Amino acid sequence: MSNVYVVQETPGRNLLPATEYGEVRILLPPGQIVFSSAPTVRRLRAALRNFNDDDYLLLMGDPVAIGAASAVASHYNQGRIKMLKWDRQYARYVPVEIDLHGRITDE
Repeated sequence: MSNVYVVQETPGRNLLPATEYGEVRILLPPGQIVFSSAPTVRRLRAALRNFNDDDYLLLMGDPVAIGAASAVASHYNQGRIKMLKWDRQYARYVPVEIDLHGRITDE
């Protein structure tokens, strides 16, 4: 089963539409990431160590946390990550694939 990793819990945000893509898992609690990033990176590395092509990142929360989670997920999946982007017009998430090594080609 796929996982949807929500970078940071955002109180009041309805995550139900994301369940279409997999089981929702929160990576970090709400609030700002402290200036010492090492504990946050350790937590992200532990939570994302099995991130693979079936999984998604849902980019919510502190921009520093989003950047760190994207880097960690990419590291564990050979530069490939799938993210969910909210489409206001259709009121649903749409997947976006990124390959930092250029192996995904647009058709």
